[in-house]
Amino acid sequence: MLSVFLLTLFGTLLFGVPVAFALILSTLTLMFFHGAFDSQIVVQHMMAGAENYTLMAIPFFMLAGEIMNHGGISIRIVRFASDLVGHVRGGLGYVSVLACMIFAGVSGTAVADTAAVGSILHPVMKKEGYESDRSAALICAAGCTGPIIPPSVPMILYGVIGGVSIVGLFLGGIVPGLIMGVALMVYWFLHARKKDYPVRPRVSAGALVRSTIDASWALVLPFVILGGIVFGIFTPTEAAVVAVWYAFFVSYFIYKELKLSQMPSILLDAVVSTAVVMFVASAATSTGFMITVGRVPQAIAEVITSISSDPMVVMFIINIFLLLPRYEGWLHLTLCL
Repeated sequence: MLSVFLLTLFGTLLFGVPVAFALILSTLTLMFFHGAFDSQIVVQHMMAGAENYTLMAIPFFMLAGEIMNHGGISIRIVRFASDLVGHVRGGLGYVSVLACMIFAGVSGTAVADTAAVGSILHPVMKKEGYESDRSAALICAAGCTGPIIPPSVPMILYGVIGGVSIVGLFLGGIVPGLIMGVALMVYWFLHARKKDYPVRPRVSAGALVRSTIDASWALVLPFVILGGIVFGIFTPTEAAVVAVWYAFFVSYFIYKELKLSQMPSILLDAVVSTAVVMFVASAATSTGFMITVGRVPQAIAEVITSISSDPMVVMFIINIFLLLPRYEGWLHLTLCL
């Protein structure tokens, strides 16, 4: 049963099947192999997986990110980062990383993070002589801090499915997220030394103070969210609702850039993004039921511990399995050749 599950899951992922569909196919294969094939059970557990109070944080964080992107908050974060570090050689690269890290403290997703910062900075970087592909790669890599720096939608998803403390996951993501950002800046520093990137003039102290004050409403939001969760003022789901109302209040009443006529499209974008994540969560719940019935976790644990009982070796083996699906591009290239 372990072989059937792993071959089905990783085989479908290697061929580029979306994660949610790969999980459903793995569930159906396990049921057929177990001699208890019933599609109704799959649907029932998928519905049960979606009916979770904590998962309600996902659509609200998605909505908060969309409001920030349309309400002028994103561009003020970028402007603040630009005034802070934009005067060094290759400064727009540092601005991209710093802006993504700040925006990650609210959006909770890589998609919203990358879309908000990339739509603003990538055209500017291309216009000022930065390589388009290199700039896009840097922004995409910096956007990956979105799921690491709290609040994080994947952490909420993992906490619900795995029964892990979401507050603990949030606290554990702060330092790794900062390390990722610093590492990207170090890489960009080494890269910028070899390139003749333009150097922007240093802004005056007064201009920096003004941009900081202008962006202060956005800069304080991550601390409000994380502080409220850590100190028990509200739950992650309630924090997401606070983020939505805060982003709406600032965008509509303070910056006055958000129009009520934009809300239908903003809500639609948030719904589409939420549907993708919730589909994965529902499929994972159904798969979790079947692998529990089939004692797949115990079998995997026995295989891994038979290789080594050292915690570092075990973590290394697990990460190898997690990285395997990322090489579907190599499989496609091999098949084409």
